[in-house]
Amino acid sequence: MPTTLRFRHGVHPPDLKALTEAVPIRRMPFPSEVVLPLRQHAGKPAKLIARVGDKVERGDKLAEADGYVSVPVHASATGEVTETGLVPHPDGGYEPGVRIALDPWSPQAQRPRMVPEWEGLSPKEIVAAVQDAGVVGLGGAAFPTHVKLSPPEDKPLDVVVLNGCECEPYLTTDHRTMAEYPERVLMGLRIMMRCLGVDRAMIGIERNKPDAIDAIRAALPPDLDVSVHPLTVKYPQGAEKMLIESLLDKEVPSGGLPLDVGVLVQNVASAATIAEVFETGLPLVERIVTVTGRGVAQPANLIVPVGTKLSDLFEACGGLTDEACEVVLGGPMMGSAAANLDAPVLKGTTGVVVLTEQECRQHQVYPCIRCGRCLDSCPVYLDPQRLGALANSGRHEEMRDEHHLNDCMLCGCCSYSCPSNIPLSQLFKVSRDALRRTQVPA
Repeated sequence: MPTTLRFRHGVHPPDLKALTEAVPIRRMPFPSEVVLPLRQHAGKPAKLIARVGDKVERGDKLAEADGYVSVPVHASATGEVTETGLVPHPDGGYEPGVRIALDPWSPQAQRPRMVPEWEGLSPKEIVAAVQDAGVVGLGGAAFPTHVKLSPPEDKPLDVVVLNGCECEPYLTTDHRTMAEYPERVLMGLRIMMRCLGVDRAMIGIERNKPDAIDAIRAALPPDLDVSVHPLTVKYPQGAEKMLIESLLDKEVPSGGLPLDVGVLVQNVASAATIAEVFETGLPLVERIVTVTGRGVAQPANLIVPVGTKLSDLFEACGGLTDEACEVVLGGPMMGSAAANLDAPVLKGTTGVVVLTEQECRQHQVYPCIRCGRCLDSCPVYLDPQRLGALANSGRHEEMRDEHHLNDCMLCGCCSYSCPSNIPLSQLFKVSRDALRRTQVPA
């Protein structure tokens, strides 16, 4: 194990977490309507089974998994299905989904459900229960969790790593989860270790979260081999490849996965959700979201029903300030601007950041000066300067085939470090989207 607990390259943006890092989690009031797109996770979208006019209760299944890399979508509140069709999606478009008008007289309490005793389940039964509950990675990627819990037999695991870095500026969702629900995080870790047959686990937490480190350490179970590792604060340490390098000094090969080096990485909020599934029987119908930025009146960490519209989210935080200019879904480094305040919170929405006019001012883009700062900042050792030139020329296939575009995490380090203000990461995303549209095989 490395003694420095850090990875090479990366950047050090201001963390900007002071607005919410000490704000306790609270539950927002239920809105009058929730909007639930069927595409809320990586893989194949769920298959609709609900119909207009259906009376649904919190936790009822609206759409079922359509394949292995897919999970169901559940009603996040009690009410009536008023529409099944195209609904706003946070990516700026419209997707098939469901609208539910909430019952204003319902207490929104869950009905009694069968809660399986996980200790008596086989690994396959645990995986099936996790899939049926619609659990996905809550760190932003929203990859179905049950797939991660089913590694191929030819890729044995040595260790489970819990990711508590939360290196994105502004966001404090994972921080507050660890500080307030450490027992739940560790119970989810226990269930995963049991499912995977792994005896050792590591938890990586950046040093700017001392209360979370203390809370997790205090709750560590004596019968498990789990260690907590405070990490040097650096972006993008929350990326699983970087976290593995920091903790284990192992490099995930190009085009490979953590499984290739015997590691499984899971977000701490996802671990807490797994525990909640087996404690309550309730599927993933709500999540903790950081609503922050100088453009929101009362920054907060909220327990939010999945499908809550952004406009209702801001109302629960006292509304927007006069300086509000742009709404970013996720953090400012990897997040995307919201085009519509009727777009809903999804399972993978980690935070909503409202930037002010001063923060959104346009910068003049200048020609590349070949300074090499983008190369020094790229954590996966790509050549952003060369990739940017190819992107501007529309040579997308060359970017992928000769310069490893698919290894790019779109972390934004190159854009952040560029003195010419060239939007490199954004250019790479456009190129990848263009390749996806043409369906050119990788």
